[in-house]
Amino acid sequence: MHNVPRELGFRGKTLQYLEQSVAHWIMRHGALVFMIPTLEAGSDLTRASVSVSAYVRELDGLVLQGGADVAPQSYGETPLAPEWAGDRVRDLYEIDLFWEFVIQGKPVLGICRGAQLINVAMGGSLHQDIATQVAGSLAHVDTDAYDEHHHDIAFVPGAGLAQLYPGVRHARVTSIHHQSVKALGSGLVVEARAPADNVVEAIRWTGSSYVLGLQWHPEFHPAAGSDLLDGGPILLDFLRAARLRREGVAVR
Repeated sequence: MHNVPRELGFRGKTLQYLEQSVAHWIMRHGALVFMIPTLEAGSDLTRASVSVSAYVRELDGLVLQGGADVAPQSYGETPLAPEWAGDRVRDLYEIDLFWEFVIQGKPVLGICRGAQLINVAMGGSLHQDIATQVAGSLAHVDTDAYDEHHHDIAFVPGAGLAQLYPGVRHARVTSIHHQSVKALGSGLVVEARAPADNVVEAIRWTGSSYVLGLQWHPEFHPAAGSDLLDGGPILLDFLRAARLRREGVAVR
């Protein structure tokens, strides 16, 4: 958070945060959660001073949470509007983290911005604004409703997510994004779309380790008693991959 509201009491400072819902979603299933600090533009701490590989050696998996837009600069474009400039500094550091987890064969789960970052890290691009760039698109974000805004997704038959939810073809999810995958990154496949406008809602890497990106927010879904998709199977599958990798078993 580069522009911190004065009422929070951190004048002129940059805040780095872990969204509580993400942390609690993961902790509910018995895993420990740690936030990896990023770097700030103009800081006296340089990227060369930080050993990303050392961080990754100590951790079992990476969850890339939501937040600011991915900077168009990160996929070779210029912002079509000033408010879509994104956070290039965060992009660079998270892309470094992502590739180090891939190199070490440890699983990565991307949520919302995290899914978009995975696509960009793999050489893909994004629609900077669905409403103005995708003809006939439905609303994927509602600033008033925020995490109460939902829409349907459809699983690609036979894909990994479809196998996690046998017999389920369509599901309802929480949607808070105005950007989405445009050109797929290298080695990525689509595992879910929004059937109303064909916007990509989930991607998976077909390479040597576990990499899954979800455009929706499973951490905002209740564990039970809701018409929203239960995020438990996805998280348990991710944690299974982390556990097996810790035991020396490669998982895709």
